Amino acid sequence: MILVTGGTGFIGRALVRQLVEAGHEVRTLIRPSLHSPRLPQGIPVEVAMVSLNDLRGLRAALRGVDSVYHLASGERGGQLFETDVEGTEILAQAAAGAGVQRIIYLSQLGADKASAFPALRAKGLAEEHIRKSGVPYTILRSSIVFGPEDNFTTKMAHLIRIAPGIVFLPNGGEMLLQPLWVEDLVTSLLWSLEDAKFENQTHEIGGSEYFSLRQIFEVILSATGKKRLLLSASTPLLRALNIILEASISNYPLSGFFLDYLATDRTCETDSLPRIFNLMPARFTYRLNYLDKSTWLGLLRARFGKKDRKN
Repeated sequence: MILVTGGTGFIGRALVRQLVEAGHEVRTLIRPSLHSPRLPQGIPVEVAMVSLNDLRGLRAALRGVDSVYHLASGERGGQLFETDVEGTEILAQAAAGAGVQRIIYLSQLGADKASAFPALRAKGLAEEHIRKSGVPYTILRSSIVFGPEDNFTTKMAHLIRIAPGIVFLPNGGEMLLQPLWVEDLVTSLLWSLEDAKFENQTHEIGGSEYFSLRQIFEVILSATGKKRLLLSASTPLLRALNIILEASISNYPLSGFFLDYLATDRTCETDSLPRIFNLMPARFTYRLNYLDKSTWLGLLRARFGKKDRKN
């Protein structure tokens, strides 16, 4: 039996589907909520209704569990410390007591317990709790992930649609990102469990191409058929603006923590997936048809393909 935290999220749903298709029994952790959980459609999965901060409930949820995929995060719900740090510590403690054989934790590039950015500091502290638990672990520090209903390209497309002709980019959008296709990430998570060589290892993984944030916005503008002026703004100004917009616009697409991920380059070696997993990652501009079903893909490939090959 495999327990998945964050199984109702964008990455979690894809992971649960692949685990079940591979023949695994899966139990997903659902925290108590007034909202109906978004479980994967048509997938047989057990559900444990318990919070990550409930040690007794976690012990019950871990009965019969051999491995844990820990994907849950409190970034979008404003519970970063409670979920990512305290929740991970309690989960690791419960897993150690339950005799769990492996914890696979999805972290982020740049995770560091001494980071000045709360989201990356929380990931670094969570990693430390897992390493100290005594449970064999695998930690994957991923670059930013894209796919249908993601918190990256889909949110950017939403921002573009609601923007009044102008989109502000932090510090000119010069920082580099390395988009990773969600199915490639999930395959890496699955193979991490199946191969013992990944035990007690931390790996950084990302896509095969670097793009500046400005290039990514240009790609999404083309994908959505929109025209917006891209202007530079300082990160402190955008943080203040983001707070105002989150409070005044229902379902505003970007959280304040998203700016943490855009503060510096978010990259690793471009050959990380082929080298570590013998997996060739999908190219960014070839997998964006979920944004718009029109014929813009050929134009994107012609415009960005040559530039991408240089990276």
